[in-house]
Amino acid sequence: MRKIVGYFEGTDSTLLTDLVCDGFDTVPISNGFDNHGMHVRIINNENKVDLLVGYVHKIFAPEDSVQAGGVTYEDIFHVCRTFDIPLLLEVHDDRQERARALFKDIPDVVQFVDPSRILAEARAVLEQG
Repeated sequence: MRKIVGYFEGTDSTLLTDLVCDGFDTVPISNGFDNHGMHVRIINNENKVDLLVGYVHKIFAPEDSVQAGGVTYEDIFHVCRTFDIPLLLEVHDDRQERARALFKDIPDVVQFVDPSRILAEARAVLEQG
């Protein structure tokens, strides 16, 4: 059975194509605001993905966006913790400290990865276990 990569809108298409060519499937995941695929809140044991990939701005939403159907990063972190789903957030090395400062209680399954290493890191995560 092929492993599945869930990706938030805007994820680099070259990354996704490379992963498909490597034998992994990809599915779009919605942050609840952009309606881009399966809503992240409905991920469960029956439809879970093996990896989530996206950019910081896709999970760091304004507080009032939750009222418009969006989710908070805490919601996404909860899904990742509950179902043990690694989340790779693509952000340049020189911005990672600032990116981390945006979030509280970052789970161990969340990694901030420079764009130059995102494919290698995704492959490494997917090839484990």
